Amino acid sequence: MGGGPQTEHLLIILPFDPPTAIFDRISRRHPHIKITFHQLHFTDTPWKGRSQVPPEIFHDATILVTLSALPPSPPRDCPKLELIHFTSAGTNHIANSPIYTDTTIPLTTSSGIHGPQIAEWVLMTMLTSSHHYDLLRKKQEKHQWGQHGEGVGLLRSLHDKVGQRLGVLGYGGIGRQVGRVAKAMGMDVIAYTAGPRDTPESKRDHGFIVPGTGDPDGDYPSAWYSGTDKEDLHHFLAQDIDHLLISVPLTKQTTHLLGKEEFDILSKRNAFISNISRGAIVDQPALIAALRAYDGHCKSDPSYADPSFKVALEADMKADTSIPGLRGAALDVTDPEPLPPDDPLWDAPNCFITPHISGLGSA
Repeated sequence: MGGGPQTEHLLIILPFDPPTAIFDRISRRHPHIKITFHQLHFTDTPWKGRSQVPPEIFHDATILVTLSALPPSPPRDCPKLELIHFTSAGTNHIANSPIYTDTTIPLTTSSGIHGPQIAEWVLMTMLTSSHHYDLLRKKQEKHQWGQHGEGVGLLRSLHDKVGQRLGVLGYGGIGRQVGRVAKAMGMDVIAYTAGPRDTPESKRDHGFIVPGTGDPDGDYPSAWYSGTDKEDLHHFLAQDIDHLLISVPLTKQTTHLLGKEEFDILSKRNAFISNISRGAIVDQPALIAALRAYDGHCKSDPSYADPSFKVALEADMKADTSIPGLRGAALDVTDPEPLPPDDPLWDAPNCFITPHISGLGSA
């Protein structure tokens, strides 16, 4: 690619307003590139647009930047296309497209750029739960000073994160940034990868890294675990994990990777789960059952309703506890998306749900 005037045609199809400043910078540095921008508006899910992209728009494009819009009938619709770049970190959402299955056009992703904003989302939802923000907000709305009355036991039971263990299931760019921030808060970090990371070189991050972020040399985990079978996964989950971050890609092998068996293991510490990857990695009915089990046990304790001695969910998080289930979850992804209004996940106790937005933001 490259050469004389207008030898390249950069076609950008995104559900955002045109980044004109970036286009101007590209044009100044690379005057031979023609730029075409087509805005594909959001629906309830970012993977689909409200309007169809006319097939003829792809005909002269040599480079395509997109979230999900692709030529419907390659290579007929895109005879000159030489590269496709996705603004997402993964490509599972187009795995059945003819572009993916029937062509050899190189595909690249934006893996590595989402770490800072997603790490903030993970920590925000983690702390919102452990600091009982919903309770405090409700008291503010009622103009109530929250040190007395209903819920005071919850507020007095706070466990800070120092010394707690974060298990990162998939130690890529996002997992490394979450690990970095968690380590700064005093948490212990352990990592799980598909292949072994038993040398300094294998522990390094060889992808794109936002400067000043992540874990370039793999220094933060106190221990590394690896494997591709249930036995290896269960060994990792049994390491007294207080908070599990799910950051593995969705594949056939990782579909419903976490279900009842895995949640039973995590119940040893009544772990809190954060999923920023894909909803189908989790067996949602099993997750709902685990959340209900913990919540139901706590509410069955006679002291739960006593404002003076109210048993907090956080206070029950002890080693070798006999309390079943998971104490909470934060989900930026669900299965399906958008989540239907009548899905029982909406009403699962101690569960935060956001509409696949943790990676959004500007820099």
